[in-house]
Amino acid sequence: MTSGEQILLLEDDPNLGVIIQESLERQGFAVTLCPDGEQGLKAFRTGGFDLCLIDVMMPVRDGFSFARKVRRDDDDTPLIFLTARSLVEDRVEGFRIGCDDYVTKPFSMEELTLRIEAVLRRRRGAVPGEAESYTLGDFTFDPYRQLLHHPDQERKLTDKETELLQLLCQHQGRTLERGLALRRIWGEESYHCSRSMDVFISRLRKYLKKDERIRIRAVHGRGFRLMVD
Repeated sequence: MTSGEQILLLEDDPNLGVIIQESLERQGFAVTLCPDGEQGLKAFRTGGFDLCLIDVMMPVRDGFSFARKVRRDDDDTPLIFLTARSLVEDRVEGFRIGCDDYVTKPFSMEELTLRIEAVLRRRRGAVPGEAESYTLGDFTFDPYRQLLHHPDQERKLTDKETELLQLLCQHQGRTLERGLALRRIWGEESYHCSRSMDVFISRLRKYLKKDERIRIRAVHGRGFRLMVD
């Protein structure tokens, strides 16, 4: 799944820090854990990190202060904030500093891993010719160009269509939990967003119906599963 990317994790809760570290290491990442922003800066300056996971509320130096220091000299290393605070002002400040994503606690490790992989793929995909694609029967799906190609037709997808189909492809043969998709794409699990997701699932089914081997099956009470016979 991964190629041993180096992650710098800043988390002052020792129990949560170890849980995140061990979970990511099982996914193939190499993780350095620091309990505050000051120690995090010392570690970051040793170089070699592919991504930073940053808790916002930390002693000695908080996550925003750490990120500002990093961004003064480094515009490239991806930054993902982890926080229990969901205030819009905090999110705006995080993105203004230059973060790549913002994950609100509590979160599942599956969601966090998917977000990390998405950020790393975007960075790798910025290099021409390296964009990842998926083969689904007679279809080829290019999420970076947002194209769904069939020998008879090529369709340009919207942002949400692209994100949803990419999540389904990443879970191919397994259930994509409804809550995970809603948090990842819509940012919340409200009734309105859930109905909106159903509409996008219907659109994707319509787009893929040219190949009868491809099915997006509803898993009652859980979510959806992309199947290719």
